[in-house]
Amino acid sequence: MKSHEVWVFHFPTMKPLDMPKKEEAPVAAAPAEEAKPEVIDFSKVEIEPLFQEFVDFETFSKSDFRAVKVLKCEAVKKSKKLLQFTLNDGTENERTILSGIHAYYEPEELVGKTLIAITNLPPRAMMGVESNGMLLSAIHTEEGEEKLHLLMVDDHIPAGAKLY
Repeated sequence: MKSHEVWVFHFPTMKPLDMPKKEEAPVAAAPAEEAKPEVIDFSKVEIEPLFQEFVDFETFSKSDFRAVKVLKCEAVKKSKKLLQFTLNDGTENERTILSGIHAYYEPEELVGKTLIAITNLPPRAMMGVESNGMLLSAIHTEEGEEKLHLLMVDDHIPAGAKLY
């Protein structure tokens, strides 16, 4: 048997089944240069200490974390920090969330992304617009400068998928 052949057995008799031969695909030429993964230097990163206080499981379980798809994102007029997101949260209604991340992202680069939001926070008015939730981000300090990264997940995750 050649190493690329596949044998299928009928388990009661353990005899090979006749399978049609698969045509071999031509081997593609290797790319001239393989892309090397970006090397990230975390040696100058400062992380906030972990909380020492525990949250009981029942309290944590009340938080509703969902995957949300960015339908629209725009800068909030008269604000240097706020972006207004129009999101698909898996329901029939679009969800609006405001986030103070304009220093880190331009609105157009976020449209179409799949993000993580906590959806059951009480509504909060900011700059005259009601925000219904909060987008999750990772924050750290690097060489004295705050860095922020929105949590973006695989686009194959549907809007409204619950996180556990």
